[in-house]
Amino acid sequence: MLLDGDHLVEEAIRSGVRLDLVALAEHMEEERRADIGAHAARAGATCVVVSAPVLAAMSPVKNPSGVVAIGRRPSASLDAALSISPQMVLLLDGIQDPGNFGAIVRAAEACGATGIVASEGCADPFGWKALRGGMGSTFRVRVAARQPMAEAIARARHRGARVIAAVPRGGVALPDCDLRTPSAILLGGEGGGLPEALLDAADARVSIPMRAPVESLNVAISAALVLYEAARQRSA
Repeated sequence: MLLDGDHLVEEAIRSGVRLDLVALAEHMEEERRADIGAHAARAGATCVVVSAPVLAAMSPVKNPSGVVAIGRRPSASLDAALSISPQMVLLLDGIQDPGNFGAIVRAAEACGATGIVASEGCADPFGWKALRGGMGSTFRVRVAARQPMAEAIARARHRGARVIAAVPRGGVALPDCDLRTPSAILLGGEGGGLPEALLDAADARVSIPMRAPVESLNVAISAALVLYEAARQRSA
């Protein structure tokens, strides 16, 4: 996986991610470059100092921050993502915007989610843009990518989790939904939401109360609100 930015690289090092190569811009402040390079070297990475044109060729962003790295993707199986009990797992289907995916991962860590399962139709959780959105959380939350969602639902239920589908309207109001018990929250992609087959497979449906004329929320915001409510209930 490609990591862009000093913050993300430092988060990877702190989280124990194996880095193979760290490229540092020669125009970076010398003390800062030496500090990052020393941390990366202690973590086993090969460090190189490169010119601005070389760094620009390596970085996917328009204005590189000065640090680009290649690291090993953390791997989590479906069972690993569902293994921490009591579960508060996100089951993500068709989340196509990598920025949204990264923001969801960040909210998941902040609110104490125990794992994330992403369907085959989701953006790559370890793509550079999703990693930037996660701001390091992707290195610490158990994320099982490219999983068949029907199997994920069945496995979550087998482990005792209640599967709850988030829908814009018609579900139990979020404050009235019991999220203290083991739960797996189904969230659908931008625009289309969850397909009927997954809605029918859920044990319950939950909706976030909204004032008219708003009819729906960004999926990352929805995930954060549901997770925050779950954290609030579990800490009460």
